[in-house]
Amino acid sequence: MQLTYDDWRARASQMTFRDKAFINGQFVAAQSGEVFDSINPATGEVLAQVASCDAADVDRAVAAARTAFDAGHWSRSDPGHRKAVLLKLADLIRDNLAEFALLDSLDMGKLVQDAVTVDAPGSAHFFQWYAEAIDKIYDEVAPTGPGDLALVRRVPLGVVGAVTPWNFPLDMATWKAAAALAAGNSVVLKPAEQSPLSALRLAELAMEAGLPEGVFNVVPGMGATAGRALGLHNDVDCLAFTGSTAVGKMFMQYSGQSNLKAVWPETGGKSPNLIFADCADLDRAADMAAFGIFFNQGQVCSANSRLYVERAIHAEFVERMIARAEATPPGDPLDPASKLGAIVDEKQTRSIEAAIAAGRNSANLVAGGNRVTLNGKGCFIEPTIFDDVRHDDALARDEIFGPVLSIIPFDTEAEAVAMANDSIYGLAASVWTDNLSRAHRVSEAIHAGTVSVNTVDALSAQTPFGGMKQSGFGRDLSLHSFDKYTALKTTWIKYQA
Repeated sequence: MQLTYDDWRARASQMTFRDKAFINGQFVAAQSGEVFDSINPATGEVLAQVASCDAADVDRAVAAARTAFDAGHWSRSDPGHRKAVLLKLADLIRDNLAEFALLDSLDMGKLVQDAVTVDAPGSAHFFQWYAEAIDKIYDEVAPTGPGDLALVRRVPLGVVGAVTPWNFPLDMATWKAAAALAAGNSVVLKPAEQSPLSALRLAELAMEAGLPEGVFNVVPGMGATAGRALGLHNDVDCLAFTGSTAVGKMFMQYSGQSNLKAVWPETGGKSPNLIFADCADLDRAADMAAFGIFFNQGQVCSANSRLYVERAIHAEFVERMIARAEATPPGDPLDPASKLGAIVDEKQTRSIEAAIAAGRNSANLVAGGNRVTLNGKGCFIEPTIFDDVRHDDALARDEIFGPVLSIIPFDTEAEAVAMANDSIYGLAASVWTDNLSRAHRVSEAIHAGTVSVNTVDALSAQTPFGGMKQSGFGRDLSLHSFDKYTALKTTWIKYQA
């Protein structure tokens, strides 16, 4: 979709926003009447005052989801029917790409060009992919003796709670909901309070596609109220979460305090990117290293924020990275020519500023490091690079969740692997080498859910996404997602005594 800056601004000026919870097929106000501001971080403008749900609203949504599940109009419907509905939803997302792109861009500051070419089409693709999978997953017949028949079936769990982050609002809602719905569950989604608008529009289109009332509900609100209520709810059978490690641990505790619901956390990351001197195309490696940390303003859980460079090429590679940072200034997210959008909100911007300020005292700042504004407004941080970072420095240890890169030289393969693994996180990693043996050896040695070789952050609908260690053990995407949202049920029939 090729729209100009003026086109996007004109469309943005005409936008209307769904600002109420979506429960049992209807938009409804929070029972308390409370609302919160949804703010455009690029301008400071209040886009909408959104219903701020709490435990009472979560109760309503879960009750609606349970009633819908028990009625069976979705949970026990023909696989072909569920497939047709989700395929229609995928088409409806494609019919509304520009609207979804604007919702996420205005709501959390991402580049509208990225949203319209990556996020929104990706969401449609994932709904289509899971729809197509519905009638291609078979149950099992277990081996038994004569006179016995043992059937092993995948059955939906019931009510799935999903708590999603603000960095990819539509995509993360889709990653959870598409698989859960395809399996036959009902869903109660709590989007991040910083970016609820696209999830509410998605729920409306899901009804238009043919989902029965109560099957897909959205309860916007604060994490401490709506999120906590969902985690503690005794009638939620499963909770899928993407967000910080600290909050993921809280959801694990909520499970133990309530009904032992399955919790699937996909949490933080501090992903390493290893550049070996035997990589011939250092320009390509530098392009992708810049993409790996500056895409979406570095607000990516798998962002390649630790860059380990073999000492023989360290100096020249740093120069390449500086050039790419300087060529990526922040700009208006609605301008297709912009290379970097806004940070999601003031709180996150100040957190990034604090990390940069601390880094100035411990490492060599070689690019960026400043907060900037556009026409005196907005939450923008320059692409920032620190060189000669100590491996034990907070810059190399803590998840900053912003466009801040730490470069660390290494001398040997063993040293690089040891530093890559010396982290509480294990979400993703990248390796650049033209040596096939090294590619296999290093990718095997690194403890991460995904290791990308000669690229960064590789993913697809066909491969699972998730981590190890304190990056959590939840897995999104691929057929393995169905493991989260189904239970194995054995039916044993003795037909001959």
